[in-house]
Amino acid sequence: MKALAFAARSLFRQPGRAGLGILGIAAVGALLFDMLLLSRGLVVSFRDLLDEVGFDVRVLASDAVVIGGPRVTRAAQVAREVAALPEVAEAIPLRMAEAEADGPGQRSITLSVTGVDLGRRRPWALVAGDDLESEQGGELPALLVTASLATALGTRPGSTVMLRFLCGPDRTALPMTTFRVAGLADFPFDSAEQLSAAATRSSVARACGDQSDDWADMLLVASSEGHGADAAVAAIRRQRPELYPATNEQIVARMRDTGFTYFRQISAVLSTITMVFGFLLITVLLTVSVNQRLGEIAALRALGFSRARVAADVLSQSVLLVGSGGALALPLGVALSVWLDAILKAMPGIPASMHFFVFEGRALALHGALLAVTALLAALYPMWLVATLPIATTLRNEVVS
Repeated sequence: MKALAFAARSLFRQPGRAGLGILGIAAVGALLFDMLLLSRGLVVSFRDLLDEVGFDVRVLASDAVVIGGPRVTRAAQVAREVAALPEVAEAIPLRMAEAEADGPGQRSITLSVTGVDLGRRRPWALVAGDDLESEQGGELPALLVTASLATALGTRPGSTVMLRFLCGPDRTALPMTTFRVAGLADFPFDSAEQLSAAATRSSVARACGDQSDDWADMLLVASSEGHGADAAVAAIRRQRPELYPATNEQIVARMRDTGFTYFRQISAVLSTITMVFGFLLITVLLTVSVNQRLGEIAALRALGFSRARVAADVLSQSVLLVGSGGALALPLGVALSVWLDAILKAMPGIPASMHFFVFEGRALALHGALLAVTALLAALYPMWLVATLPIATTLRNEVVS
């Protein structure tokens, strides 16, 4: 504590230089903090989105993480067999389709439609109106739409909308099908500009003219309590070895090693450059401070201060600079990350609920550790200067000058 107090008096005798140094370290530390958040931000956000839906296992017909490959055939039967497993609480088939609708002014609007078999869990969040229910004979099929799609179509819950589905490999346009808009919903993986809707899988099959062909793009599976996702995956593989179940963690790990590698590499490069700038900045500040105080340091040595004591003074100055700048860097980094996140999320195809910068305790701990290492390394050269300072020669030069 005495070394810190002495270092604080020495450091802040020139408040302008100390203040500029702290601001420089704060800027460097804020950028470093943001790069640490970026390194895992998409991964954490993607995992949260998968968990938010309420299903912790995805089952596909191929070893892929995206929809659009081979289909799961006899989907209803497969879903019943999977749901009957003790490790599984629920399994619902899901298929994707594209459709067109006529908006105001006869403008053609393209939208994506999710067809699902209804269960206790729904892969969307209801915002207004009614949720999808089992279809009754003679009624118009129900449809959930996003708020952006409702605005584009000029529709609302309770009204009807006509859709022309684009189905099959040749994307043949089929006759119009009338749907009743039951309510508004949010779909977690939708981007801000995406137009989406949801209906039962049977109504999508009828609109596509293939109601006798029971298939799905994937199964959404929720594991039962007491077993967990890994046990559910193992049970599904035993029951259906031709399918490819994967937990949310496995999907995230695969995306981390493929789709999100770019941001991790960018984060690593910018973090390294930031640390180098921080190291040079602190080293220059401490070296200049030491060179201006050579006579004072030699006098302290002559009065009985040991080499370790004066070296500790330099190290304490480095700790004060980095500690003050690092503390200021955190709120600055948070504000900067919000701004950068808004810019990056403007890229097309990014789900509105995903974030590039996500706070984690490990990022904060790593940020503190990197700044501490930088403070220590930056102080090594100035500490060597004061530890090897020739006392008599320095005092004589000070008197002569």
